[in-house]
Amino acid sequence: MDSLAGMQVFIRVVETGSFSRAAAALGTTQPTATKAVAAAEKRLGARLLHRTTRGVAPTEVGSLYYERCKLIVREVEAAENLATLRQGGLGGTLRISTSVAFGRRIMVPLVLRYMREHPHLAVDLSFDDRYVNLVEQGVDVALRMGRLADSSLGARYLGTNPWVMAAAESYLAGKGRPKRPRDLARHTCLIYSSVQGDDRWMLTGADGKEQAVPVRGPLRSNNLSAILAAARAGMGLAILPRYVARESLAEGAVQEVMADHRLPAQDLHAVFPSPKLVPHKVTHFIDWAKRQLHGDWWSRAP
Repeated sequence: MDSLAGMQVFIRVVETGSFSRAAAALGTTQPTATKAVAAAEKRLGARLLHRTTRGVAPTEVGSLYYERCKLIVREVEAAENLATLRQGGLGGTLRISTSVAFGRRIMVPLVLRYMREHPHLAVDLSFDDRYVNLVEQGVDVALRMGRLADSSLGARYLGTNPWVMAAAESYLAGKGRPKRPRDLARHTCLIYSSVQGDDRWMLTGADGKEQAVPVRGPLRSNNLSAILAAARAGMGLAILPRYVARESLAEGAVQEVMADHRLPAQDLHAVFPSPKLVPHKVTHFIDWAKRQLHGDWWSRAP
């Protein structure tokens, strides 16, 4: 393994605190990662890592070496990016993480379009409704909904993700159409258990007054596709991101309910491991994604 590849392994080992996690993130084996660091220690004549049963941590020399390695690897990536751009495209691998519903409905077609525009770029696209550790998983950029926690991560605002209350005509014909927040007490509600207050729906009327409304129903799920399927089947009222409900609303499988009341919209951000020395492939993709997600992006087919 050459020196640059060894530096990349060492960086990932330090950031993940584990040879096995570093190897998984880089697509190699744990013995290969271990040998790479051992070779660097032998070449430098210094111990770079403390090894314990709980994992690994850099020594004082290892910490200094780690910071220098990051600078070198970033400069090499920048040089390669520049050379690729001179040929009219991007290169390397871009690792993107996003949630399941947003990824399947929005990001897949967008990423495929981006790859067609930049044929020299490879993409590793992963889906997870949990917040993954970008450093440990080797993710270059994640698309995240909702309020961001304070952290050392870099972030760019991309837009908003509005929600809608919807139900099938078959349900509304039997139970009636709610007009005021208090009407929800007599309705069957399909509860998405991840955001939007769970079993307390927040509604803002035309007067700007916000109200938390307790709701109940027979189905609770952390999967938006399951909630949408139940709503289409006439099983109750649901609140859904507009991008999830768009096709069902357009074809009449569900109808918007209480349109004069707003549900909280979520902010959509691109998040990346550090706000400093961001690789060009990351900033280029974020700039492109922001253009695609401008305005009422949820009403357009991706």
